[in-house]
Amino acid sequence: MLRRAAGRHAPKAEMNVVPYIDVMLVLLVIFMVTAPMLTQGVKLELPKVAAEALAANSQQRIVTLSVQADGSFYWHLGSELDTETRSETAEDVADMTARVGALVAERPDTQVFIRGDRDADYGAVVAGIAALQHQGVQQIGLITEAP
Repeated sequence: MLRRAAGRHAPKAEMNVVPYIDVMLVLLVIFMVTAPMLTQGVKLELPKVAAEALAANSQQRIVTLSVQADGSFYWHLGSELDTETRSETAEDVADMTARVGALVAERPDTQVFIRGDRDADYGAVVAGIAALQHQGVQQIGLITEAP
């Protein structure tokens, strides 16, 4: 009579899922590492503290650049922030970039503040920021109004 060996040597009908878990964890790590590299944006150095009034420095030049709802630009060069005065205008990004870039090239410590009309295309504002950064403008700030 044949006797069957019971216990340790009997075939098991379980599926080993450990290799599948390992593969899943490797894929998770790959996606976690590559996802931040896929995002693109415009680099802005935002303040680390609550917004306060700007200190007046009579030696510094400030360019107040405004983006209108139709996508055109106007700006004012002065020693203080001035949102009302229009010194010069430009119809497109290339013209604005060349002219404002020349102002900043004269004195690299020139601060550029950008304000966009509420109805202005977000793409026009970001295109202006990116174009100024490609022109070499390092100090860019954004202007908002209190609610």
